[in-house]
Amino acid sequence: MTAKLSSDFDYIAGNIEKVRAKIEKAAARSGRNPKDITLMAVTKTMPAEAVAAAFDCGVTLFGENRVQELIEKLPLLDMTGRSAHIIGHLQTNKVKYIIDKVDMIQSLDSLHLAKEIDRQAEKTGKTMDVLIEVNIGREESKSGVLQSELFEFVNYVAEFKHINIRGLMAIPPVEADLEKTRPYFAQIRKLFIDIAAKKSDNINMNILSMGMSSDFEIAIEEGSTLVRVGTSIFGKRNYLGGN
Repeated sequence: MTAKLSSDFDYIAGNIEKVRAKIEKAAARSGRNPKDITLMAVTKTMPAEAVAAAFDCGVTLFGENRVQELIEKLPLLDMTGRSAHIIGHLQTNKVKYIIDKVDMIQSLDSLHLAKEIDRQAEKTGKTMDVLIEVNIGREESKSGVLQSELFEFVNYVAEFKHINIRGLMAIPPVEADLEKTRPYFAQIRKLFIDIAAKKSDNINMNILSMGMSSDFEIAIEEGSTLVRVGTSIFGKRNYLGGN
């Protein structure tokens, strides 16, 4: 049974329209085609009805941070022509629950996790698209591969037969002055270009996932191809009863 559209989420259409307008303006400022930038709706703590409302507005991709929420929402959604990605930190013991349910894992951050993704993907007879998460600010509170270890990590992961490296994902340090995030985005863009130039097997770099509600316009100006937007679409999250 799919989630029914509810008037409680009518506000989402206007929010998506505003986000798309900002995407177009940011693309124009950087001489880019807005069609080259994918809008992901980030749905942490949001009910399936809210996701369905975003789908009804033409959004075709949603990202979920938590495995349990993804598993609960997917049966309630019409996923025809739509995709789901895991974007939050993924524990190795939960890979088996989502390996056949998502089109991409955006948060590959360790060799241990890569081994498990490869093992579970082989079991299901698929090759899993992944983005490598980069800890661009070297923050202890965040997961991700350090910039100094990235190229070695990429070469290692490229050896797995059931993993396809599609790009990079990053979350820069929080800055009161958003302009201070720009150098981090620029660094990721350079790393993305350098790795893409390697032309190795199992490396097909065409997705640079960076930018969220507060900073996606700057991220687009610095080369992002996929922005992960939650609050600007759905409003503030309700964490009561969250897992």
